[in-house]
Amino acid sequence: MSFRITSSTVRTIGLVAVALAVLTLAVSCHAGGVSYILVEPPHPGTPAPASVLREAAGDSVVNARFRHVRFHMWPGVALQLDALTGRMRSTRPDGVVSFDDKQSFVLGIDSGVVGLPFDDLSRLMNTYVFAYRGAPLKDLSFTTDGTHLVQKGVLHKVVDIPFELTAEVSATPTGEIRVHPVSMKICSIPGQGLMEALGITLAKLIDVSHAKGVRVAGNDLFLDPTHLLPPPAIAGRLTNVKVEPTRLVQYFAAASDHVPPASVVPDTDAANFMLFHGGTLQFGKLFMVHADMEVLDLASRDAFDFDISRYHEQLVAGYHRTTPTDGLLVFMPDLATLSDSGSPKR
Repeated sequence: MSFRITSSTVRTIGLVAVALAVLTLAVSCHAGGVSYILVEPPHPGTPAPASVLREAAGDSVVNARFRHVRFHMWPGVALQLDALTGRMRSTRPDGVVSFDDKQSFVLGIDSGVVGLPFDDLSRLMNTYVFAYRGAPLKDLSFTTDGTHLVQKGVLHKVVDIPFELTAEVSATPTGEIRVHPVSMKICSIPGQGLMEALGITLAKLIDVSHAKGVRVAGNDLFLDPTHLLPPPAIAGRLTNVKVEPTRLVQYFAAASDHVPPASVVPDTDAANFMLFHGGTLQFGKLFMVHADMEVLDLASRDAFDFDISRYHEQLVAGYHRTTPTDGLLVFMPDLATLSDSGSPKR
């Protein structure tokens, strides 16, 4: 018996060899370690090769830590993440957490101290929470007179009525921020006693059914910190809130039935950083499976000023270094140091 090797046989052998090579790489990746997959999506937001990522990553959760980060969520609105640990859980079918798609994940907070400066809170209320036609409140601003939150603005009720409300803030058992008025001025005239005499409450005066993350009961305003902000969405249990001279500070803890993962230790002793570990991260054309990335502030004298909507500009203006375990140390300049073109200011 004789065998005749044809050109089609050679092509078949070649295809088998390629398939075995791909299989070997997939098994190696699944066994552990960080891997990078470079792709060129035809359109922004195009999912990664799902079968490859599922085999490589094995989960859809990226553990995260933030320390001294000013995290921009909305134009002119940034959260001060003094210290936060949590999990970025992918909402996509391919299990990817994408920096290019703020709706691709939910940040579940295990523990955290989060500050919201009063100027940023004012912009959040005016340009996001109450930014709709017929909103009952506008031109809102927030300050403090010690331990109380002072809110000024305009109440729209047939005509525009200036008001000033001084309130105590506290955390409810359900994780909302309760804003309880202790005094109120309407057109610079004390109005709380008059409202009580007439049987009028804030709930009767304003309809906040179209506002984001806000409800009213009696004279109290209730703010839901998990729905008050634009994407990326957050989830967590608010345990305490207090007023500081320049900001509102929120304290978060994990749900009682949740066991936080073991703490991920930074690769450096940097004062300001964002740390990501496990799962699959996407930034631009790069997919990092079994993620191991620490993003560091080039100037550590103040908080790391980071904007997820402009991260690519900060990435280009900085540099990165590969660690011995194939992780990444990424060094970025503060957002405020970039010019409008994305290059560092000179």
